[in-house]
Amino acid sequence: MTFNATILIVPGLGNSGELHWQSLWEKQFNFPRVQQLDWETPDCADWVETLEAAVKQHNPENLILVAHSLACVTIAFWAAKYNRRIKGALLVAPSDTEAASFPEGTSGFRPIPLLKLPFPSVVVASDNDPYMELVRAEYLSKQWGSSFLNIGAAGHINVAAGFGEWPQGLALLQQLDSGVESKRLTS
Repeated sequence: MTFNATILIVPGLGNSGELHWQSLWEKQFNFPRVQQLDWETPDCADWVETLEAAVKQHNPENLILVAHSLACVTIAFWAAKYNRRIKGALLVAPSDTEAASFPEGTSGFRPIPLLKLPFPSVVVASDNDPYMELVRAEYLSKQWGSSFLNIGAAGHINVAAGFGEWPQGLALLQQLDSGVESKRLTS
């Protein structure tokens, strides 16, 4: 499997451990990774600026962001601030930073921006994610202008939910890379 675009891995709260699908993809394909300064008690403004610095190291028109959890919301804040066009974004298991169940310790990640993203994107969600109700994920995807894919009972789409290499995600990424219209992405 090869990719035409530069794929930038954007982990969420706590970073993605070595067995997380993001880390496995990073190693397998030598994808660059955003390195936030504070993975445990992040500040939204800091995360947005770190993301912007990472994006500026690449050709934005040939860049796909692959985000998990809190990184999905970070990308929404980044897009609202910079309105930068990129090739696309795969937004997996976004966390609802406005929910009472969201972990404490973060700052500045609410309210979640509801502006249309200026690039193609797909939100991948689960109907039993403890960090985002399915109806809320679908609502955010509509607001962001993203296509939406419910992959069923998949928890937070991470190692704890049984996800390792996640070939279905790679197939979605390949579709996004090939320029398939985001509304037509399928599992």
